[in-house]
Amino acid sequence: MRGAVLLLAAGVLLIAADEPDPKAEASHTVKAGETLGGIANRAEVPRVLIIEANGLKAPYALRAGQTLVIPRRRTYEVKDGDTGFGIAMDQGVPWSAIAAASGIDPAAPVKPGQKLTIPTLARTPVRAAAPSPSPSPAAASTDIPAELDDTAAPALRWPVAGKVRRGFVAKVADKPWHDGIDVLAAKGTAIRAAAAGRVIYAGEGPKEYGLTVILYHGGRWTTTYSYLDKITVRDGDSVKAGERIGLNGQTGLAGEPQLHFEIRRNRVPLDPARYLPRPVSPAR
Repeated sequence: MRGAVLLLAAGVLLIAADEPDPKAEASHTVKAGETLGGIANRAEVPRVLIIEANGLKAPYALRAGQTLVIPRRRTYEVKDGDTGFGIAMDQGVPWSAIAAASGIDPAAPVKPGQKLTIPTLARTPVRAAAPSPSPSPAAASTDIPAELDDTAAPALRWPVAGKVRRGFVAKVADKPWHDGIDVLAAKGTAIRAAAAGRVIYAGEGPKEYGLTVILYHGGRWTTTYSYLDKITVRDGDSVKAGERIGLNGQTGLAGEPQLHFEIRRNRVPLDPARYLPRPVSPAR
């Protein structure tokens, strides 16, 4: 009898050895009867981070066979001149998710030396896209986490039809530069995503930008849409190419209704004329 018990115990140990370590796994396949709280406890990852990483909605019911991303956090130490706007852009993660993971008020300014938690978000299948903007010269850090794979530029479409009032001018020494293009369009005109992506910033940008949306398109690419009158998406939203993300306006430094549009790779601004199709005239 004792031998049978020992054999059974050994069998249980062998089965357990085949199971992934809950404290180390980066993804978890839900088994029948498992709950979000139980998985979070065994993985030693806060429940809120698993919710954020997988875009789960209340009441957070799970189904057997469902695969969850288990966000193994990385950290970031705030540098002098950093902003939430710029950190979200660098990390490719919505600022609201970073703030939630770090237990801070998303509206509060960050401080040099502050330690932030960068959660892992479920990858959204996105085709290529475009780069991101520089909130301010002081925030122009080029630290891109190694987790972000480099990819080819995405196929882009015009975010709004209109006359290009001001084109791209690369920064050279102390000469005037312009990190994107400004497209004239009536106030309230729909501004649409130039490619599929995830919203990593939606709100008031640096004073030059006004109301701003930044989309992350995978790899090292982002697109920025500024001078908006209204934003119609939120941090963390996944958007399709051509989906409305806001309404054209005259915020920031805009002297008349127009869209300021930027494409960036590794936060380096690139000339949108190299990536957009031939200009489209506004509909009459």
